[in-house]
Parts: sequence; C-alpha cells; structure tokens
Amino acid sequence: MEEQIVNRVANSKLITFNLEDFYPEGKRVSIDISQWLLEGIVLREKDFRNDIKAQDWSQYEGCFVNLYCSTDAIVPAWAYTFLSLQLAPFAKKTVVGSSETLESILFAEILHTLDISEYKDKPIIIKGCAHKPIPENAYVLLAQRLQEVAKSVMYGEACSSVPLFKRKK
Repeated sequence: MEEQIVNRVANSKLITFNLEDFYPEGKRVSIDISQWLLEGIVLREKDFRNDIKAQDWSQYEGCFVNLYCSTDAIVPAWAYTFLSLQLAPFAKKTVVGSSETLESILFAEILHTLDISEYKDKPIIIKGCAHKPIPENAYVLLAQRLQEVAKSVMYGEACSSVPLFKRKK
C-alpha cells in the first residue's frame, strides 16, 4: 500500500515574507570624498566647491549613492550636504556612510511605508537566506513591524524555522 506524500508546508496557512522581493533595483555607488581634500585630509572650501561643481554628476543617474571619507579627515557636515545637492537631480538616493548604511536606510524607508494589514493574525516566517545584500537591520525592523499584527513570527525556512514571537491568546 503506497501512501501519498503530502506537503504540509504548502498546505499550511504559513506566509513566507522574503525581503529580497522588496530589494530596490538600481546601481549602488560609493563616493570617497577624500579625493577632493588636500592630501586627502584638509578641506579647502574654495577648491572643494570648484572641484565638486566641475564634476559630471549625470553619470549617477538612477543610482543609489553613499558618501564616505576613507581618511581620518574631519569633514564638516556642509561638505556632504553640498555634495548631496549636486547629486540630487540624478541619484535616486544619497546618504552619508557605508554601503551597509545605504542598504539599511533604503530598507527602513520601504518597511516604514509597508502596508502590513494583510498579515493580521497570520503566522509569518521571515525568509533568512538571501542572494542580495539584505542588511541585518531590515530583519529587525520587519520583525518589529510584523509583531504589531501577526499571530506569530518565525525566521528561516519552513522546514527549519526559529520561533521569534507568538501572540498571547
């Protein structure tokens, strides 16, 4: 007598939430501000402004840009702000910090505006493995948002998940 194999995961009410589905498409670019500093450490305002204005910023059309300084220079906040304003007509988003900071900010904005009402009183599993650079902070923010509405929140894969939260009855 042969028994039919039943996929209990496929038949369950469990909803898999994959952060990769929300990954903003677009080229990522890191710009090191030290290239416009004297010897990489001194910002001379007039030279800095002239160098920045002389750049062709259109090459960053549609890009996500993070600005950083690879040296120990003390860069005034206005310098990053000035640079970001030159990029504004072209870049989709410009932030100060590492590429990880950029990804965290992008996901924070996405998750902040996400309509989570469809997950009300449902068991949710946050898919853990990703092929795209999903920041750890995105998992934290997502779990916090889902905790507001979900019946339960787990992490991983359906076959080997880690329970994170279960609403009390």
